Amino acid sequence: MLKGKKIIVVMPAYNAESTLRQTYAEIPHDIVDEVILVDDKSSDATATVSDSLGIHTVIHPQNLGYGGNQKTCYRVALEKGADIVIMLHPDYQYTPKLITAMTSMLAEGLFDCVLGSRILGTGALKGGMPMYKYIANRILTFVQNIVINYKLSEYHTGYRAFSKEVLETLPLENNSNDFLFDNQMLAQIVYAKYVIGEVTCPTLYFEDASSINFRRSVTYGLGVLWTSAKYRLHCWKLINSPLLQPLDKLRKTRISKDR
Repeated sequence: MLKGKKIIVVMPAYNAESTLRQTYAEIPHDIVDEVILVDDKSSDATATVSDSLGIHTVIHPQNLGYGGNQKTCYRVALEKGADIVIMLHPDYQYTPKLITAMTSMLAEGLFDCVLGSRILGTGALKGGMPMYKYIANRILTFVQNIVINYKLSEYHTGYRAFSKEVLETLPLENNSNDFLFDNQMLAQIVYAKYVIGEVTCPTLYFEDASSINFRRSVTYGLGVLWTSAKYRLHCWKLINSPLLQPLDKLRKTRISKDR
């Protein structure tokens, strides 16, 4: 607990048996009240290792995808009374040691969402990010900063922290069950006029770290561009996006307050 707020770490897991113990060991348990792992029908012993560590473990009877996994993560965390939720990959690609800093930024009321950015500083390439992914990240982020009109160092990190209000407000069930979920969620956060903070995050790419292949990366990139285009078209009232339409009233209220 921090500043009287209940802190829950959620881990969307798929075949994370070999890295889960190391990830869990570095979580700052002095402030984290509970850890939840959702196993997306892994083919290894991820769920068994999770149980042995005393983690609250939820097992999907069928694979729902990365986005579908997160939907379960956030739903369970809110059911358990979380005030702040940190999404941490159990593959040890992102260091759990940043949880305290990220949580503090939310607990102090400075931000509604905090991202662990691989691009701030020099962590991405030093950590082994493939060059094609780094270049694609920079190009996609550049385009999104222009089209969405919100400046971030990257839109594609998987290390994120959210306030309870954000998770209760966003229409997450309307989002993709695949990797595009993350990008759609950020578009919704920006559209709803929530404030996003970033911290520099060192990152490790290694054999056991999860990563999508080139083909799925291309599919993801095209999806990101389409998400950004729909965002702008919705803002211009040329289309009615189900990802954003439920947030129209909240957006108008926040805009009027800012005037």
